[in-house]
Amino acid sequence: MLSPPAYCKHSLIVLAFAALAWSFWFSHGWLVLCAGLALFLFGMQNLEQGLKSLAGGKLEGWLSQSTATPFKGLLFGTAATFVLQSSTLVSLLTIAFLSAGLITLAGSIAVLFGANLGATSGIWLLAMAGQNLSMAPLAMPLLVFGVLLGFAGDKGKAIGRFLLGISLIFLGIDEIKQGFSSFGDLQLNRYSAEGVRGALLFVGVGTLITVVLQSSHATLMLTLAALANQQLELPQALAIAIGSNVGSAVSTAVMGMIGSARPGQRLAVAHVVFNCTTAVIAFVLLAPMTWGVQQTAAAVGLGDNPLIQLAMFHTLFNVMGVLVFWPLQRQLARALERWLPDLQEPEVLIATHTEQVAQTTRARYLQPAALQSVESACSAVSKELQHMGRLGLEVVAHALYAPVQSLQAPLEREDPELRLRLQQQAINADVLYKTHIKGVYADLLEFMGSMVLPMDGAQQDYWHNSQVAAFQLVEAVKDAHRLQRNMYHYLQGPDDAPARSSYLELRLHMLQTLRDMRMLSVSDMPEPEWAAQLQAMDERIAAFDAQFRKHLFAAIRGGLLDSLTVSSLMNDLGFSHSIIQGLRHVLLLGEGHEAARQQQLLMGEAPLIQAA
Repeated sequence: MLSPPAYCKHSLIVLAFAALAWSFWFSHGWLVLCAGLALFLFGMQNLEQGLKSLAGGKLEGWLSQSTATPFKGLLFGTAATFVLQSSTLVSLLTIAFLSAGLITLAGSIAVLFGANLGATSGIWLLAMAGQNLSMAPLAMPLLVFGVLLGFAGDKGKAIGRFLLGISLIFLGIDEIKQGFSSFGDLQLNRYSAEGVRGALLFVGVGTLITVVLQSSHATLMLTLAALANQQLELPQALAIAIGSNVGSAVSTAVMGMIGSARPGQRLAVAHVVFNCTTAVIAFVLLAPMTWGVQQTAAAVGLGDNPLIQLAMFHTLFNVMGVLVFWPLQRQLARALERWLPDLQEPEVLIATHTEQVAQTTRARYLQPAALQSVESACSAVSKELQHMGRLGLEVVAHALYAPVQSLQAPLEREDPELRLRLQQQAINADVLYKTHIKGVYADLLEFMGSMVLPMDGAQQDYWHNSQVAAFQLVEAVKDAHRLQRNMYHYLQGPDDAPARSSYLELRLHMLQTLRDMRMLSVSDMPEPEWAAQLQAMDERIAAFDAQFRKHLFAAIRGGLLDSLTVSSLMNDLGFSHSIIQGLRHVLLLGEGHEAARQQQLLMGEAPLIQAA
């Protein structure tokens, strides 16, 4: 049964559809116009999806390499938007890559500038096509070929979707033109006020249409059609063009702020600052810029073509915005980092054996925007695995009755506060798992299950390995709970008890291994040395395993330990091995251990979990 908010939402949707259907019944021209707009938007979606499928990971690779210099970023943003015909898509991809840490904020700002310049290409193509040129003769064969290629395998489907997108865009343009032509007596300029208020009204109209349609290209297409049918005057059309830039920034900002990590949110704010500032400048200079555009068009023999004049104006004020902001890129980046500082990991009070309720820890890096590309999604998964690894390591340390801070100090076989911690019994590994691991694991599974973009073989392997590593980490934390029960029982025995001595030895071995993992996770040593350190850790683990088993069998022969105690120790040795391997796999996965070093998730930060 639907909740009241959900019921209201569904009711509003039904009423909106009913009203739209009613309007179609009474106005054939309105139906044609809406159908053309639907074809145009659906064509753009197919064009974007087809190009992304054809490019595979190349688009992401080009984006990650294009920010070596600001000028390269500008060129990439311009070229990508020209090809994809969607500045919003390029902006969201850039936000996703920035959130994943694959590009810098300064570099992404340059890509954003280029995306705004590239967005002007679409209106030029539409303006040069003119009102009297029909796209249907070209659209029809493209439509046929696009559908046929859809049956020709993955590559053919991608090409077919690309051709289908172009075809639908062309058909949509023709339908929009026909829809506006049927409103011969519609004069939108009649609804305009005089002076600044009238210009502001049409800026608001352009903003609203773009926010609703989620496409500045669609807004400009409608504007061109109305302008060609003389249902708009040039000043109103120019004001709508300004509003389309504001609406594009608003749409991208909303998606970026909701679905991105803090770096992506900074870029979303940068988009708003850039577009809105450019819009304000263009609005203030609207009269002289209009005069300049008209004079330039007249000088080249296009004084009677308002469509070209609109395209010229749209290009002019976007170029002007880039020129204003170009020398301010670094200052803007630093200001955004001050306005939106990185989120600090909260200090979480854990639930204890008294079943107190603590705040559940959730994923930090799995933002919906990261699903815009395979590479950004893989990077987000890598960061979240490192987050889970840190949480898991702390849970294991607490299960061994050793706060994670103690791993930074020299380790002793028995620290002075061990018995006090055992008496307090304030740590429960099972509660720690439910409070700090389970929620993150659930978010990770949901995120990975939401991925629908095609992957190559290496990416599919990584995706599978990440799922396995996360599962192994969860099992490691559960094993820590099983290990903790025997630790609690035997470590409270007499100081000279052989069983207690054996558990102290096993505990020290695990703490040493946890400390080695922490150090390797953030080490900046050269690759060969890092690999040698990892191998040395593995050899030490194997040597301890063999030596500890030998010690247990010797203790049985000497009558120091009974068979039940030895069986518990053997089981716990197995648990310790699975715990170490689960943590180790997370350490090694990700984007190589280099990502773990750079992120510095383990060292130099306050622990995520605080002992109660």
